[in-house]
Amino acid sequence: MGSFRWLTAGESHGKGLTAVIEGLPAGLPLTEDDLARDLERRQGGYGRGGRMKIEKDRAEITAGVRHGLTLGSPVALWVQNRDWANWTTKMAVEPIEDEIERVTRLRPGHADLAGALKYGFDDVRNVLERASARETTARVAVGGVAKRLLGEFGVSFWSHTLSIGEARADPPASINWEAVEASPVRAATAAATEAMVAAIDGAKHEGDTLGGELEVRVKGVPPGLGSYVHWDRKLDGRLAQAICSINAFKGVAFGGGFDTAAAPGSKVHDVILPFDQWEGRPWRHATNNAGGIEGGMSTGEEIVVRCAVKPIPTLAHPLPSVDLDTGAEVLAHYERSDVCVVPAAGVVAEAMLAIVLADEWLIKFGGDTLDQLRANVAGYMSTLAPRAHRGAD
Repeated sequence: MGSFRWLTAGESHGKGLTAVIEGLPAGLPLTEDDLARDLERRQGGYGRGGRMKIEKDRAEITAGVRHGLTLGSPVALWVQNRDWANWTTKMAVEPIEDEIERVTRLRPGHADLAGALKYGFDDVRNVLERASARETTARVAVGGVAKRLLGEFGVSFWSHTLSIGEARADPPASINWEAVEASPVRAATAAATEAMVAAIDGAKHEGDTLGGELEVRVKGVPPGLGSYVHWDRKLDGRLAQAICSINAFKGVAFGGGFDTAAAPGSKVHDVILPFDQWEGRPWRHATNNAGGIEGGMSTGEEIVVRCAVKPIPTLAHPLPSVDLDTGAEVLAHYERSDVCVVPAAGVVAEAMLAIVLADEWLIKFGGDTLDQLRANVAGYMSTLAPRAHRGAD
C-alpha cells in the first residue's frame, strides 16, 4: 500500500469525474487554481476534437482543504462534464422507461470487444464510457495535487512532442520550454511544429488519425527514491506501469532507451564524476543515458521518460468490424473523436509521473505535516555528501 493513494470515478458522458486522494500531509498550500493550468494544457493541442469546445475543465476541491491548506484528511476533487446536458437520458443513473439504442458495432483498437465479453454486456456503451480517455482529466487533476506537493521541494515537470506520424523533431540540447508551450503541437522547434501540423491536417483530410512519441523530463528528484530490493519497488518499473496505464500509450523507455541496445557498454553507462557540490548536488554523472534511474532508484539526475502513443482508434472513415449481436461484418461505430492527442498526452504523462514520484516521496520521507516532511527531507539530504566532506559524524 502506497502513501499517496488515489481513485477516480466517472464516465465520459456522465455527470462528471470524481477523484479522492489520501496521504497528503497537513499544511500543504492547495487551491483550485493550482490545478487549473494543467487541466487547460490537457485540453489544448492541435488535432483535438469537438469535445474540447464543449468542456471547460476545472477541478473543484470538495473536501480535505480548509482556508487554502490541506487538513491531512482525504482530498476530494470534482470535475463537471458539461456535455452531460446532452446525455441525461442515455446516461441516466436511475432506471428509465425509454428504449435506448444500444451500441453493438465494435471498434478495432478500443476496449469494446474485450470489455463487453469480460462483463457480459450487450451494449458497448457500458464499456466505452469508462474506457474513454475522458478519465485522464481526473488523473491530471490528481497529478496537479502531486505536482503541488513536489513543487515545495523544487521538483519540476516538462514534456514535449518528439514525433507525430512521420514528422519528427530534432530538439536542441537546451529546450526553450516557453516555446514548447506556445507551439500548438508542443514541439521544441518551429520547423517541427510546421511539419507536425501539416501531418495532422493530412490525416484529418483522409479521415484518419496519427500517433507519435513524446518525452517527459523531471528535474529536482534526489537520489534514492524507489528501491532495488523487490521488483514492485523499483522506480522505473512503477513509472513504466503508470505510463502504460494511460489510454493509447503503447511503449515507454528511459533515457537512451532502445538506442542503448545497439551501443557498447563503454558508450552507454553514465560515468560518476568526482565530488563537487554542483547546484546543491554532491553526486553527478558525465552523461544521463540511464534517464535518471539505475537499479530501480533515482540517481539525482534528470528523470527522462520517452513514450509511444498509438493513433486514436476512432476513425472518421471507420474500419471494417463486427456486430456484437450478430457476428456479421459491419463498419465500426463512430464516436466523436480527435485526430491526434500526442500534444495533450504529454500533460497526462507528466501527471502520472508526478503521482508515482509523490508516492515514493512520501514513502521515503513520511511525515503527518508539511513541516515534518521538510525536516525529514533536509535530514536525508545532509547525509548525501561523501563521508570526508560531511564534517564530524
